Amino acid sequence: MNLPNKITVSRVCLIPLFMIAVLIDFGWGKVTLMGDSIPVNHLVGAAIFIIASVTDFIDGYYARKFNLVTNFGKFLDPLADKLLVSSALIILTDFHYVPAWITIVIISREFAVTGLRMILAGSGEVHAAAMLGKIKTWAQIVAISAYFLHDFPLNFLPFSIADVSLWVALFFTVYSGWDYFYKNRDVLLKSM
Repeated sequence: MNLPNKITVSRVCLIPLFMIAVLIDFGWGKVTLMGDSIPVNHLVGAAIFIIASVTDFIDGYYARKFNLVTNFGKFLDPLADKLLVSSALIILTDFHYVPAWITIVIISREFAVTGLRMILAGSGEVHAAAMLGKIKTWAQIVAISAYFLHDFPLNFLPFSIADVSLWVALFFTVYSGWDYFYKNRDVLLKSM
């Protein structure tokens, strides 16, 4: 197990810590930042989520720089992103921050692409995430972080950064999913 893969595994391990911090009431109270009262557990959860998300950049950087790209990493890296984002979106839906239908669309796309990746792997092909998928992931990360931070430090704007980011994420989620299926349609059709 090389360093980039260890970093990816650490991202998966941070998911339960993130969920515990956000979902369990430790009685930490609230803090007021720029006139907005934010539960401390949301701030702690946001910090864990952001740290876990940054590991996505770090593991990819080291894998490419030191030529440590492995099939395991190509598989686990996007899976770790999906697990992190899905758990956060489900929590945000439970908190009534994100509409359930958006969470369903995003998670459904993730399942569909994961299924296609399995078909591709079965035919001997393993594809790393494409640029559209990376944009989708980062848009989702910005939206989720902004929700847990209650738009801090941009909560003075007349619109919600979290809401705008969520719509951008939704667009790239659908578009990148369509693009991935379209580019791999031959393999998909051969598997039927």
